[in-house]
Amino acid sequence: MHSSILALDLELHQGSFALQGRLMLEQPVSGLFGSSGCGKSTLLRAIAGLIRPQRGFIQLDGIPLFNAEAGIDVPPHRRRVGLMFQDSQLFPHLSVEHNLLYGFNLLRSEDRQFTQARIVELLDIGHLLKRRPRHLSGGERQRVALGRTLLASPRLLLLDEPLAALDEGRKQQILPFLRRIRDELRLPMLYVSHSINEILYLTPYLAVMDHGRILGQGLFSEVIHQDHILGLARSLGLENVLQVTVERHQPEIGATTVRYDHHELHLPLSDLPLGAETWVALRAADVALARRFVADITIQNQVPGRILGWRQIADRVLVEIDIGVPILAEVTVKAVHDLALAVGDQVYCLFKARAWQYLGIR
Repeated sequence: MHSSILALDLELHQGSFALQGRLMLEQPVSGLFGSSGCGKSTLLRAIAGLIRPQRGFIQLDGIPLFNAEAGIDVPPHRRRVGLMFQDSQLFPHLSVEHNLLYGFNLLRSEDRQFTQARIVELLDIGHLLKRRPRHLSGGERQRVALGRTLLASPRLLLLDEPLAALDEGRKQQILPFLRRIRDELRLPMLYVSHSINEILYLTPYLAVMDHGRILGQGLFSEVIHQDHILGLARSLGLENVLQVTVERHQPEIGATTVRYDHHELHLPLSDLPLGAETWVALRAADVALARRFVADITIQNQVPGRILGWRQIADRVLVEIDIGVPILAEVTVKAVHDLALAVGDQVYCLFKARAWQYLGIR
């Protein structure tokens, strides 16, 4: 597999906005996740050479693209970094075919990684070649923009919220094409989004960004539990994330059973195939604790665990419990006092089936 390492450590100021980022991406496909306005697009533009940082370096496959100290600043067209925006930015006066070939025709033949025929087939856009952009749907425009970017033979593909302007139906049409690029072209990719579902559809590896800083990077299920990311995770309802395998469906009662570690969970019915792996998320506030198994209750899931520790935030307590993986329960100080909870105690975690949400499909 073609594995590219993107390494950067930079500082960049634009007006009152400051970006300070250190990143080392070793996976062929990684995500960059954060809320709107946190600096994700600015970071991509710096990697592509469209903005010059004040300090630091950027290198791809060990080759410097930018180094402030050494005076290196490779111009954008020589970086061979493909940047695709949420706005397709196609040339309105050119046909789809001429849009596709724009960057391709500027390359020397020995630098061309892909043929037009291969990219047209991969993205299923052969029937669009004679059309002008104004006669394309939003999803078709993005596929053509993706094709144009690929035919410029980038060493790294930067996708800046490419689906943000599309409705849910069109997103579901395009995501499989992105997965085909991942699997068939083996092109290193950094996928930027404020939708965790889109990122997890393509990769479990990501960096998390907030207010111009990269807070952490690595496997999603590990990064999201880091203390300094917990505030962001809480705001998104991602305090608890489990990777699970689909065991069985019971459509007659609207339930899907999944397994993680050695436990089963009963969740809302999904259309995932049996054996599929996916992520599910649960807010800490949706986890109740009990001293013992509770009989005759409508809550469908009761999982035993052991208290690892807790921290108090105002009048709430965030309790960490080991249930095969660590999860967090948010309870009141009064509840901790009344149940006389202590580190090391055995408890049952109770959660309603409907409290879980499915994340990106693998």
